[in-house]
Amino acid sequence: MNNPASISGGCLCGAVRYRAEEPLWVAHCHCRSCRLASGGAFTTFAGFARQSLVYLSGQPALFESSPGVHRGFCARCGSSLTYQSDRWPDEVHVLIATADAPEALEPQAHVYCAEKLPWIHLDDGLPQHPGTSNPD
Repeated sequence: MNNPASISGGCLCGAVRYRAEEPLWVAHCHCRSCRLASGGAFTTFAGFARQSLVYLSGQPALFESSPGVHRGFCARCGSSLTYQSDRWPDEVHVLIATADAPEALEPQAHVYCAEKLPWIHLDDGLPQHPGTSNPD
């Protein structure tokens, strides 16, 4: 992985600022829930050990988007910032678009591709994991 040892970033208005150390992975998520939370065709997250994420100013508000899933966002400007799940209790997933230098975080895979929008065509050579976030 060619990703930096640490990143810093924050929300649109600057009320919430963070720093996180040692990304574990970086991936594009195509699940419907992430699309709804972000307003984008897909999201790109970097996973970090939960204890490595430090808030330098402010704290995100949390919304439980489904049982055991909490999405962090700025209560002032609405920027989506984080994803936390009981499924991965020791991790926090940070939306890399909120990083000061998102270009430094290189995605390694696509996940939940079974929920990908049909007009998204993936030809970047990254692994594609079908999966679905739908519990049914």
